[in-house]
Amino acid sequence: MHLLDLGSLSCEEGWLFTAGGSATASNPQRPRKWRDLMVLAGLIDHPEMGLILFETGCAEDIEIKWNPANADVFPRTRYEPEHRLPAAIKAAGYDIKDVKAVIMGHLHLDHAGGLEHFLNTDVPIYVHEEEFKHACWGAGTKAEEGSYLPDYLPLDGSLNWQTFNDSQLDLCTGITLHLCPGHTPGLCIMQVNLPQDGTFIWTTDQFHVRENYEKKHAQGWLLRDHKSWMDSTNFIRRLQRLYSATIIFGHDLEVGTALIQQKPFYQ
Repeated sequence: MHLLDLGSLSCEEGWLFTAGGSATASNPQRPRKWRDLMVLAGLIDHPEMGLILFETGCAEDIEIKWNPANADVFPRTRYEPEHRLPAAIKAAGYDIKDVKAVIMGHLHLDHAGGLEHFLNTDVPIYVHEEEFKHACWGAGTKAEEGSYLPDYLPLDGSLNWQTFNDSQLDLCTGITLHLCPGHTPGLCIMQVNLPQDGTFIWTTDQFHVRENYEKKHAQGWLLRDHKSWMDSTNFIRRLQRLYSATIIFGHDLEVGTALIQQKPFYQ
């Protein structure tokens, strides 16, 4: 299992934490804090299914695909040729054409933009039915045009969508998807049980950064359903204790960097 570094975005902490950076009566001039965020994907060489990709990062040309407001709120701050999805997969020793399946934890534009690389292929794209329906509604009505984009949500058959409606799906030996709504209605975390390095839980944006998990510091402006988010948080905490799992957060730059530097891959 490889962690793929697909560059960095940054944003004001108010997007990540409830009341993050908010002014108060006692501190009306409280300074705004910005946070650097890693864009991550996972690559698993599975003995039965072959090469599996977990999420895809942003589109390559966000200056074209994203509207200017998005790029202003979440600017891309680190993006070199090696951060392109095909290049990151190549650096891990594979080719993007080797990918046999893509798992989407959720379909926000900074996680699903890289689906552009799988257009007009037969590679199955696994995503929860609730997430797929919500994303199509959000993009189609423009009610969530800042979160979902029609570019990577084609309904013409150019992407091989494979939806499921289980709250828990054993996709293959050692890989289980768990429905964890809150950030989005159909977000799924991925549990990976490795024979040597143990269990890993990819939380995607259920937890942007470690404080969301470790301090139960709820998300800020990006949160959709607080009660569901808390329920999902409690479930993941129980799952982590049960398996002594390593948590991989959706965007934590320090945690992601440490895991990448610790080992070239996990097995």
